[in-house]
Parts: sequence; C-alpha cells; structure tokens
Amino acid sequence: MMAILSNAIFRIGVNSYRTAVTLFSKALALIYVTAFVSFAVQARGLIGVQGILPLNSFVDAVWGQLGASSFWRVPTVFWWLRSDNAIVGVCWACACIAFAAALARSGSFLQRGLFAVLYAGYVSVVSAGQVFMGYQWDYLLLEAGFLAIFLTPDAARVWLFQWLLFRLMFESGAVKMQSEDPTWRNLTALTYHYYTQPLPTPLAWFFQQAPLAFQKLSTLAVLFAELILPWGFFGPRWLKLICAACTAALQVVILLTGNYTFFNFLTIAFCLLLVDDRFFRNASPTAPRRANRFVTAALFVFIMTLSCAGLADMFHVPVSPPISKMRHRFAPFGVVNEYGLFANMTTSRIEITVEGSDDLQTWMPYVFRFKPDDPKHAPRWAAPYQPRLDWQMWFAALGNYQENPWFQHFAVRLMEASPPVLALLQSDPFHGRPPHYLRATVSDFHYTDWIERRKTGDWWTRDDKGLYLPVVSLR
Repeated sequence: MMAILSNAIFRIGVNSYRTAVTLFSKALALIYVTAFVSFAVQARGLIGVQGILPLNSFVDAVWGQLGASSFWRVPTVFWWLRSDNAIVGVCWACACIAFAAALARSGSFLQRGLFAVLYAGYVSVVSAGQVFMGYQWDYLLLEAGFLAIFLTPDAARVWLFQWLLFRLMFESGAVKMQSEDPTWRNLTALTYHYYTQPLPTPLAWFFQQAPLAFQKLSTLAVLFAELILPWGFFGPRWLKLICAACTAALQVVILLTGNYTFFNFLTIAFCLLLVDDRFFRNASPTAPRRANRFVTAALFVFIMTLSCAGLADMFHVPVSPPISKMRHRFAPFGVVNEYGLFANMTTSRIEITVEGSDDLQTWMPYVFRFKPDDPKHAPRWAAPYQPRLDWQMWFAALGNYQENPWFQHFAVRLMEASPPVLALLQSDPFHGRPPHYLRATVSDFHYTDWIERRKTGDWWTRDDKGLYLPVVSLR
C-alpha cells in the first residue's frame, strides 16, 4: 500500500525546483536568524527573572497543572535551562546555526539536520515565550521549519510548501468572509486598515490619503488575491508564475505599509517554490535525484491529514474523533496550523499611554520604541524585527487591563523599575528609579490629512478618552 501511495505522490509533478529550493532554503535560514536575534535582545525583559512574565513562574505553574504531560504540552528545552543567560544563549546559538544553514549546500543532509535543530529551538522559544510568542507568523515559521527538515528539489516535497502557501492565503480570505464583517463585505476595510493596524510604517499615512474608490478597489484586490489566486498555485506552469508574482506583489505592498516582522518575507519566499528551473535557467530542467519515496509518502499523508482536517473544521465539516485527537496532540509543535489575519477589521485606533508620578499631580509618560505616542512623531520602521511589547500593547487596547494579566505584571515591573523591562522602552522618565504611582490612559488616534499636516506638522490627531488602568502603587 505504501509503495502504491508513494508512486501516486510522485506523479504530482515532474518539474525540478533545484534553484527555487536553493533560494528558499537560504531565505528561510536568514529569517530564522532574524527571528532568534529579535527575541534574544528582548528575552530578559519579556520572560527573564525580572521580566514581565518570568519563565520560572510559567513552567512551575504548567507543571503544577499538567504534571508529566507538561513536556508534551509545552515542548521546550527551557524546562532545564531556565536562567536568563541560558534563554539568551540558546537564541544566539540558534541564530549562529541558522547562519550556518544559509551557507550549507541546499537540500543536503547537513542543511536539513541544521533545520531540524532550528525547528526544535524555535518550538522551545515559542512555547516559553507565552503571550509574546503566539503570533501566526511564529507558527507559520514552525510549520515551514518542520517541512524544511525534509526539503529537497523533488516536486512532491516542494508541493507541500505550495500547499502551505495555498492554505495561508485561502484561509486568510475565508475567515474574512466567514466573519461577516461589514467592512470586508462593502469593500471599505482598507479605509481603516492603514491607521488601525498594530504598527504602521510612514508610507501607511500616504496610502490612507487615497480616495475611497482606490481603497475599495484595493480591498477587492486583497480578497481576490486571497480567495481566487491561490487556486492557480495548482494550475499549469504559466498560471503558477502569474499567481506567484501577484502574491509576492501583495506581500511587498503589505510590508511597505505595515511592520509585520518576517511574515511578508517568509510568504514571498514561499512564492519562490512555485517557480521551477525552466524559469531560472531558460532551459529544460535536469531530472532531480528522487528523495526517499517512503519518507515522502509518510510525510505527505501526515501533513494532508492534519491540514485537511483543519480546513474541514474551518468550514464546519465534521472530522472523525481520532483525527481531531491527533490534531490536538500535535498542536503544541506547530507542524500544521490554521491561519487568517484581520478577520474583523478594527475601525478605530485606541492607544494606551503609561504614566508615572511621585506626587499624583505631575504625570510623565513612558515612551515606547515603535508604537504611536506623540502626534508629531511619524510611524516608525521596525520589520523584520518585532518589538513584541509594542505589539502586545495594541492587543491590550482592544480590551481592558483585567482581560490582560500580562499588562498588570508589566505595571508592577515598571513600579519596581526593572532594568530589563525598562530596556524594552525608548525612554524612562524616572531614569531608572521606581515611581511612587502608576496609571494608564487611553486616547483615540487617527491620521491627519494633507491640510492638517501642512498646518501643524502632525502625523496623528489625538483625542484623550480617560483611564485604562486606575492609579496604582506598590505601597
């Protein structure tokens, strides 16, 4: 049966993807470098001993609730390496390994072995990072990293990456339609997106100034790119190339207008795997050396079983209990995930300002590195780096502080003047000493228009709305 299945799988395609695999594997390795370095420089403030959500407290709490099953439910080497130096050291070591993977021969046993180490390392970081590492691109990198352990120029294995790209794009469009969000249905979503997204770039301000007709046409283009174009990934060669180019173009526009860390770069890298050697060499491709058919067949069945079950669940199609249990079992490892960004478009931008005081009269703000604060400051560039505290502040503003326990821990650390936490900020108004009191206020931010900007020089308008966190003190 396995032999029959493997023969069927190898009929998926005869094209060679040697050049695409070379480019993709090097791009993936460099994205790993970015991801590990990005977390390494923030780890002490996020999950260190004096961080917002200390790793020691987290793993002790998990063990207290789950016991021996904790090692499977929260797969991380940081069960045994808990110190701040160990956390940072693992991240920097993995960054060096990723750089070595970029230099290794693509598709070689050495490179795939290095990708196995990198996958294990990133699983560890995602599991230990708690709320700060739960983003879709973190799990997208895990899924891509898992497949990269088996990556060769063989069309059957490359097809699994094409399937991943299809799911990423199509599921992102499907959730927008399923949400019944009126802004997607009446094509006005992008009239809000450029200023309400978590961390816009300076170019987002200019895109916001475009007329309504342009915004509606752009929204329609996004839905077309997510719901229609992905089907072309499985079409004839010429259609694949067109769909790859259009998908990559969409990602370029997104990364120019928003700071989505390595997400857009990784998606563009996936598009490379739709391009065969005939495109790069302008000649007939050489037949690739076949990978182990039985490994390919087993991998194919595993990935397709879990991913098709995920698609069925998205469209409310019943899935057999054994397969549902299997999905749940492997979920902590991120080998197959569900995707879907901006299912519901936020239509206002609420910003949280954290302030300290010594006398309850004069309040001085803590300034973040990348999130909007002063209306005169232009949006900042951050990607492919991800300032994870700034991102969490955007999500915190969608609710209240009671719904965000991490924010309460953050407030405590500020009142303790924790050096690693203060290092995550651009400036500390108390210069390293703890304030006597702390509070957080909320304001409604919106872009200025051409006239306002010419007159005032401001990028934003700000309308103060009141308290987010009432006045608190450690005393």
